[in-house]
Amino acid sequence: MATQSAAPAGPGAGAAADPRRWLLLAVICCAYLMVGLDLAVMNLALPDAQQDLGFSDGDRQWVVTAYALPLGSLLLFCGRLTDLIGRKQALLIGLAGFAGASALGGAANSFGMLVTARAFQGAFAALLSPACLSVVTTTFTDPKERGKAFGALGGVMAAGGGLGLIVGGALTDGLDWRWCMYINLLFAGIAFFGIVTLLAKQPKAGAKLDIPGVLSASGGMFCLVYGFSNAEESWSQLSTWGFLLLGAVLLAVFATWQTRAANPLVPPRVVLDRNRGGAYITMLFVGAGFFSLLLFLVYYMQTILGYSAIKAGCAMLPTVVATIVVTGIGGSKVVPKVGPRPMVPAGLLVSGAGLGWLWFIEMDSTYVSALLGPLLVIGIGMGLIYSAVANTGTSGVELKDAGVASACVNTGQQLGGAIGTALFNTIAANKAADWLAGHAATRPTPGQMQQASLEGYSTVFAWAGASLAFAAVVAALLLRSGPLPTAETGAKAPAEPVVADRV
Repeated sequence: MATQSAAPAGPGAGAAADPRRWLLLAVICCAYLMVGLDLAVMNLALPDAQQDLGFSDGDRQWVVTAYALPLGSLLLFCGRLTDLIGRKQALLIGLAGFAGASALGGAANSFGMLVTARAFQGAFAALLSPACLSVVTTTFTDPKERGKAFGALGGVMAAGGGLGLIVGGALTDGLDWRWCMYINLLFAGIAFFGIVTLLAKQPKAGAKLDIPGVLSASGGMFCLVYGFSNAEESWSQLSTWGFLLLGAVLLAVFATWQTRAANPLVPPRVVLDRNRGGAYITMLFVGAGFFSLLLFLVYYMQTILGYSAIKAGCAMLPTVVATIVVTGIGGSKVVPKVGPRPMVPAGLLVSGAGLGWLWFIEMDSTYVSALLGPLLVIGIGMGLIYSAVANTGTSGVELKDAGVASACVNTGQQLGGAIGTALFNTIAANKAADWLAGHAATRPTPGQMQQASLEGYSTVFAWAGASLAFAAVVAALLLRSGPLPTAETGAKAPAEPVVADRV
């Protein structure tokens, strides 16, 4: 059992009184890592799952899309729901639901059962992601401790996709694709026990839910994610441009309504702040660029270099390690002193240079000569970005807005991933088709098909690098100079207990 500790006297005082706040951070990182892993872990398991359950190549994308649709469309709603029901409640519901959906997916005996499980995973991930960020936001209000905490969580955010490839490859090659689902039960169990033990019951914000805002925002995000998913096949079909147009209209309605609603889902004060707005836009570009790296570099390593699933996953280790190291150092040492403006644009430029470096990959490239250097550079750049962006995106918000501000960070990343995947798939396909039109007079040989694919992959990396360079300019113009302002969570709302005391 646990009892609620006395309310702290000021920002950060309650957290500073109990050293177990760092154990709580470790638990939050465990929960967030589970969500990050699942974005990538099933990608490597798909061929085995397809063979086992017997679904078609056309259906294969739905195993990924079924997770992305509810995750992307429900994030803003779940972020506000976290504020309304309390962060502890949201975390426990999210963890239990994610674990149950993972068990269902691991036991799937049909394609429909697997897709249903993935959809429920995405829905509960939409609740977990903002809840994790908002707990860190409200627990660590001292600038130095906040920098360290967000440095650790940023490392988990950035490394989740790369670690997902490693874990997915190891489980698929060593055990069975179903263990890519079952592994979540371990993470969820550890996190659930930690939350029950360490986190006190959270007070409710007391605001009313903005139903029109929920419907327009969730509907708009759903249409955008679904439309961009269909764009991988064709931009001209109604299921692509029709949903994209409808999504844009719904989001325009949502934005207009938020300026008039009595209890807006996303209060304009959250997104119109220059620092927070710059952080959300940065995550949009980072989501697009990093998803392109995970997707097309794995394609290149497996289809052209002949890497196995586990080898392709392990090849990402330099990016993962560099990201974690730089994020930890930047978040704890640099961001509290200088703020996000030097860090984020520099990180975007460095990561963009690393992606541009991959433009030089060849059919016979070796790992050391062509991949190791770019992967290290990309990891360093991502570390600089993530050490600052999650902290910045939730900095200075009122206690009652911590959940929705956290959701905006996640929404930018998810929407960026959907947009980037669609755009870069189109660029790759067009470049490959152009190359074949100029080099294959008749039916192309397998070698020519590989070369055409290589041309597409390298072009994508160049465009992704250029997009991050553009994002660096935008971030430099939006972000303010100097350290982040002191969090308002203690000044504009009653300080809340965070860590539970032992009896």
